[in-house]
Parts: sequence; structure tokens; C-alpha cells
Amino acid sequence: MRRAAAIFVALPLIVLSQGILAQNYPVKPIRLVVLIAPGGAPDVAARVMQQPLSERLGQPIVVENRVGSNGNIAGEYVARSAPDGYTLLFGADSLVAINPHVYAKMAFDPLTDLAPVAATISSQLILSVHPSLPVKNFREFLAFARATRAPLHYASGGNGSQHHLSVEMLKQRAGIDLTHIPYKSGAPAAAAAVGGEVPIVMSGTSSGPLVKAGKLRALAVTGRKRVKLFPDVPTIGEFFPGYEVNIWLGIWAPAGTPEPLIARLHAEINRVLALPEVGERLGAVGGAEPWIATLQDFGATIRRDYEKYGKLVKQVGVRID
Repeated sequence: MRRAAAIFVALPLIVLSQGILAQNYPVKPIRLVVLIAPGGAPDVAARVMQQPLSERLGQPIVVENRVGSNGNIAGEYVARSAPDGYTLLFGADSLVAINPHVYAKMAFDPLTDLAPVAATISSQLILSVHPSLPVKNFREFLAFARATRAPLHYASGGNGSQHHLSVEMLKQRAGIDLTHIPYKSGAPAAAAAVGGEVPIVMSGTSSGPLVKAGKLRALAVTGRKRVKLFPDVPTIGEFFPGYEVNIWLGIWAPAGTPEPLIARLHAEINRVLALPEVGERLGAVGGAEPWIATLQDFGATIRRDYEKYGKLVKQVGVRID
């Protein structure tokens, strides 16, 4: 009875202490770890949100890029950090939905060692070519790829990335042969295509300015609908019904982070995403749109995509030792 009474008394004290913790949080700068190099979509989105989120939380937000292994390096770093709300991951869906299926071994489990905090943006991918490639549109590209005997190389953001898997899906549907050249992330892959190292690239919407500048020629996008920034560029699904690849980004904390801190971060991030100027700046990088979701909906999307990409990885046969 005494033990039960002690627990009964302690529970309200725990709830009260957590409430006080959330009210006082944060008291020092927050590190926002981005899993790719500067210039890619997660980095651009993180820096768009950096200042307004800092203003709402009353502390500096420090963006830190930790690149490599399709996000595993950044993910492990955050997963191993103290669960105190001061180290967060600005990551991509590929980290939690694809990597567990393609890597033979991972040093952490993204589904259990990271706690979802908030969805941030959703977008799609753009299939582009160097202007020197003799194709003006997607239809001409398909004909060229089917007719050419020389190896056609394409750049992606890494083995097992959505950039990679989306092209492998296209190869299956279109009956074309393309050779994969992986890069550390989408930004260097796009840079390689701009420089003429690789004639074809599947990259995120952050490469939109390169298309606008004429450094790349956009042929098609991977989502269900066309990108507002490029209304004349068709979706791949218009040629191959059912083809669809959307990408999304989110923020995670180390597992074990107190729920009141996650709730505070979730609320403030959603308020930042609702700001018109934030939506405009995200859209300017190539069609990314703020994605405001409840934690329940965010978690359901993670589980759904985990199952979807698990099946796709088996079909394509991607494996990274």
C-alpha cells in the first residue's frame, strides 16, 4: 500500500516537472543536423526555417551538415545524442523508409532510435539532362535512350536513394538501359550534370534554379501532378500510368526525448511552416510545399512508405553491404 501510495504521489510530480521542462525549454542553442551537403533540398529547407524557428523558440538554431551513407551518418549521430531536445535531425524519408531495406547493417534503427517531431515539406524529383544531350523533351529522351548503343550514365544522390530507385523504376517501365553513377547527395549529383561529367541526373526540386538558368534541361517530374514552377514539364506518370515518386522531409529527435519537448517543437515548427513567406521561399527552390501534419499522420506516412519501399527494393535488387 505504501509503495502504491508513493507511486500515486510521484506521478503528478513527474507530469508537473515535465510541464515545467517544456515551459523553460529551450535555454541554449539547438543543433539542427542536416543529412546532406549544402545546397540540397533538406539543407535549403532547414535554412529557410532556421531564422523564424529561432525567433519562436528564443534561441539560435545552428544548422550542421553531416554527410554520407545516404543520411546514416547524420541519423546515427542524432540517435546517439542526448534526448534533451537540443540535437535534432532534419532528414529525408529515405533514411527511415529506404535505408533499413538496402543496408545489410545499420548502426542504429531509424524507426526505434529516432522520435518523429514534425513533417516539414513535400516535393518530387526532376529528371534533367545536360543541354548538350540531343533531346528536347521526355519523349525524345526515351527514343534516344532506346536507340543509342553507347552507355548512358545518370547521376543520383546515392545508392538506394529515391533518386536512384526512381530511375530504376523508370528503366523497368520504359525498357531503357541507363548506368548509375552515385554521388554523396543530390546537390553534387546535379553539379556533376551541370559540369558535363554525367549527361543525366535525377535530382530534387532544389535543382530548379539550375533549370531556370538553362544549365540543365528538365524533361519530366516524378509526382502525381506537375510542378508549379515548370507547368510545361510533364509527369512521368503521364507516359507510364501509376508511376509516382514523392519525397518528403521531416524533423526527428533522439528516442526518449520527453513528449512535452516534442509537442513544443511540433507546434512551433507547424507555425513556422504556416508563415506565407516560408511557403514562398520553399516554393522558389523548385516546387517544394510546406507539409503541416499531426504527429499521428506523420507516423502513419512513415510506416506506409517503409512498407512501399521495402517491396520496391526487393524488386530492384538494391543491396549495400
